[in-house]
Amino acid sequence: MKKSILCAYLCLLACFLLLCVPGTPREPAPPAPAAESAAPSPGTAGFPAPETLRLLKPDGTVTEMDMQDYLVGVLAAEMPADFPEEALKAQAVAARTYALYCADGGKHGGADVCADPGCCQAWQDGQARRDKWGGDWERCETRLAAAVSDTAGEILLYEGRPVFAAFHSSSAGATEDCGEVWNPRPYLVSVSSPETAETVPNFISSLRCAALDFRDTILSACPEADFSGPEEEWVGELRRDASGRVASVTVGGAELRGTALRSLFSLRSTAFTLAYEEGWFVFTVAGFGHGVGMSQYGARLMAEGGANYREILAHYYPGTAQGVMEKEK
Repeated sequence: MKKSILCAYLCLLACFLLLCVPGTPREPAPPAPAAESAAPSPGTAGFPAPETLRLLKPDGTVTEMDMQDYLVGVLAAEMPADFPEEALKAQAVAARTYALYCADGGKHGGADVCADPGCCQAWQDGQARRDKWGGDWERCETRLAAAVSDTAGEILLYEGRPVFAAFHSSSAGATEDCGEVWNPRPYLVSVSSPETAETVPNFISSLRCAALDFRDTILSACPEADFSGPEEEWVGELRRDASGRVASVTVGGAELRGTALRSLFSLRSTAFTLAYEEGWFVFTVAGFGHGVGMSQYGARLMAEGGANYREILAHYYPGTAQGVMEKEK
């Protein structure tokens, strides 16, 4: 029993940490709907491109920095520097768009965007990049700076406004419809994505959970669940959405969303199967991330197949317009 209680506690702690600090590659979260609805529209004819950006750092300080420098730090934190050039360019446009989307909503008051990947998007300063890349620093820095400068001012628009350019590490055949995770958006619908276990490292992951630990973890979030029956009957119907991910699962007679199970058990995605095997509940998971928007490994594979960054962006954000912002006067 002590082991079960400890495991349940650890699962809850892992859930909390997952929500606060998602694993690399990062999963930026959207600003609150209220902030989005209050954001001013820049119009369809273009609007000034900020040459500087106010960044809220993890220590609580706000630093004004050059937009180019900020985006290099985002790319360093969000995508491997050795990814193909066109994938890095696609990430640069998505990151620039995402930063302006956050700034448009005004969620941070005196700052445009923060460096918390659980709130906005991840960012690494120059010293962190040097420490990470070591002797390869100059080459990596040059590649990321080129991806940012080659796409200078380019953003994605929908009805004249910067879009919520969500992205994630890898999908399992298709991306997720935004409405299955957050509020629906017409440009964040499920589209095909080319990743497989042969093309993405650690694409398949698994978790084995003892029956009592599984029960206690579910009860911590869903106390009305009934586990009085045989263990092999605890899990009922598993319903999938159009992308193939788990939309909901009936456990102990109670229905839980796939996203809730992902959080409770710190799964890498909601593209999972759940089986009972001789006293153990086994999750087998494909891909990594919430699945909404651009898949980073999908972008890599598309680039390796000859697609340019604009084609990658048009695929993962259908219906958006690709525009270039004007420099500030």
